[in-house]
Amino acid sequence: MNLYAVSAIYRFEMARAGRTLLQSIVSPVISTSLYFVVFGAAIGPRMAEIDGVGYGSFLVPGLVMLTLLTHSVSNASFGIYFPRFVGTIYEVLSAPVSPMEIVVSYVGAAATKSIILGLIILATAALFVPLRVEHPFWMVTFLVLTAVTFSLLGFVIGIWADNFEKLQLVPLLIVTPLTFLGGSFYSIDMLPPFWRTVSLFNPVVYLVSGFRWSFFGTSDVNIAVSVGMTLVFLVLCLVAVSWIFRTGYRLKT
Repeated sequence: MNLYAVSAIYRFEMARAGRTLLQSIVSPVISTSLYFVVFGAAIGPRMAEIDGVGYGSFLVPGLVMLTLLTHSVSNASFGIYFPRFVGTIYEVLSAPVSPMEIVVSYVGAAATKSIILGLIILATAALFVPLRVEHPFWMVTFLVLTAVTFSLLGFVIGIWADNFEKLQLVPLLIVTPLTFLGGSFYSIDMLPPFWRTVSLFNPVVYLVSGFRWSFFGTSDVNIAVSVGMTLVFLVLCLVAVSWIFRTGYRLKT
């Protein structure tokens, strides 16, 4: 592996985050903090506990996952789309850099930014609501797996999109609604049987449930199923990226 090339692209992408610190870090942290203030501090004490967990604390994994998913997709999609838009992607493709090294660079940078943001939000949440992590290893595992998986999805979207409107289409119309309906603000066990069954077709349910289990030891779905579904989604994204480079889809024209 050409580590120098990987490092160069990775550092460039991370530097771009530093230049847009207000948009990349400060803005999402403030937005998520408002959820903690309104739902956690103001409304939370008036809500019943869910599986023995206060509502304010119950929200934390879901809100972190919501931020992680949306920003992983947007970071990776913009990271690969912008070089295509200005034409510099052809310099990368003509350089002695393999497809795997390109993916590792862009996806690694996008996932790193999302993980940093998720950890900052966790630290911020601890200022507003009581927070505990019963399974720190699995918490970090879900954090990393989710960031990498959705960064790969964002990479695919960045290749597929041919304008800025399409770049925002999937995150706004698919990823965000699925996250809101994936148990971020409630337990799917609270739903009627029919709608609970429908919710199980939402892949985000397994991510949120597994991540919440790492905090409180309770989940809507068996933890093994959550890990398995996350890995399946990761493999599907890897297959899509592999197909893109094998066929040159939207890269050679």
